[in-house]
Amino acid sequence: MKAGIVGLPNVGKSTLFNCLSNAKAQSANFPFCTIEPNIGVVNVPDNRLLKLEELVEPEKVIPATVEIVDIAGLVKGASKGEGLGNQFLGNIRETDAILHVLRCFDNDNIVHVDGSVDPVRDKETIDIELQLKDLETTEKKLDKVKRAARTGNKEAQTEEALLVRVKEALESGISVRAINFTEEEKEDYIKDMQYITAKPVMYVCNVDEDAAATGNEYVEKVKAAVANENAEVIILAVGTEADITELETFEERQLFLEDLGLEEPGSAKLIRGAYTLLDLQTYFTAGKKEVRAWTIPVGATAPQAAGVIHTDFEKGFIRAEVIKYDDFVSFGSEAKVREAGKLGVEGKEYVVKDGDVMHFRFNV
Repeated sequence: MKAGIVGLPNVGKSTLFNCLSNAKAQSANFPFCTIEPNIGVVNVPDNRLLKLEELVEPEKVIPATVEIVDIAGLVKGASKGEGLGNQFLGNIRETDAILHVLRCFDNDNIVHVDGSVDPVRDKETIDIELQLKDLETTEKKLDKVKRAARTGNKEAQTEEALLVRVKEALESGISVRAINFTEEEKEDYIKDMQYITAKPVMYVCNVDEDAAATGNEYVEKVKAAVANENAEVIILAVGTEADITELETFEERQLFLEDLGLEEPGSAKLIRGAYTLLDLQTYFTAGKKEVRAWTIPVGATAPQAAGVIHTDFEKGFIRAEVIKYDDFVSFGSEAKVREAGKLGVEGKEYVVKDGDVMHFRFNV
């Protein structure tokens, strides 16, 4: 599952990517510095993992991860192939969620592709290009479906009516994610269309150091502009976060954060936010060899969760022994949880909860 970092050229995407992944993507003060998308595998910060490590004292600890993709900057006309438009749109189509970076700081030394700072205008520039691409996709499909609908095909007529709704929304500047569909419509029609504007989005307001804790007037304008989108807005001083990652010790980083009025790096919140945006959750396995966080989709069953470890675990699944994270911490060990009768034995229908500590019984 991938989250793609998008935005206009020169808003801080590559600096953010470097900060998140510690991969050194080229970062410079000119447009189109990023041409090929960079991909980083990022650890998901999770204090529960640290607590389990403290209690179990394993040989190693393995966190959950999420893939972050740094995609080339987009400009007006991208939907018609301007700049790196076609490549950008192809790259973003392959991601599962969007982290949209908006410049929310003034700095005369850093050029803006449109000559002035206006995050709402920047957001709309990218929205329009993505909507135009989705409109093109819709019109192509609509031409095919209309021919089938004219023959009296009921399913084609249903799909035609749906595509007309999508077309009208896109023409009005409304992204697909903001259209109210039934679950059946999403599953039967919308999912297969691979709409770019159907992807969940988080707006990352890139501010200067002084606004890291509280935001600024640019951030407030962004929040007002996206109020109807059901999208998350996060404040991040990207340049400052990059400086923090360069510090050698944990203590130095904490002091820097305290000076800014922050409890943790904004990048940690962003990674967790991206994980949630992708509709992912975590379960744990905890033993002396390793304590590990495993990534599964929200709603996964016990056999599906077992299959993440190995496909044989899913095929030969017998049962899952489940300890709630809070119980594990409260009693201090698996043995004490068992003694207290708090260990649950679950079958194939069990839907895994975020934070479950699990052990699987299987037969191959």
